[in-house]
Amino acid sequence: MRAVHAFDVLGDPVRRRILELLASGEQASGDISAVIQEEFGISQPAVSQHLKVLRESGFASVRAEGTRRLYAVDAGPLREVDAWLERFRGFWEQRLDALGTELARGKRERRLRREANEDE
Repeated sequence: MRAVHAFDVLGDPVRRRILELLASGEQASGDISAVIQEEFGISQPAVSQHLKVLRESGFASVRAEGTRRLYAVDAGPLREVDAWLERFRGFWEQRLDALGTELARGKRERRLRREANEDE
């Protein structure tokens, strides 16, 4: 799968939300539809179309269990997106490391002030 195509698929907020739902484990299409219809106000056929796009693009798999259709995340395309993003991580990792340092410094300063106040 080309990364651009993957981002086209992931660019839709409904499809991203469906993947978020599936990240917690396999889900029945009816359960997915109920959540998506409630949150986005779209019809069941529209939800089915989004599920179809996810399935056909390889982001989700489906299996039948009786009359139910159970969907699950297929991590392959997500790994491809992650690999594509790898070349850009340096742009934000250093800043995130610096943020982590500042947060730790602030936490340490608050602790030291609290301890100083307890000693008084």
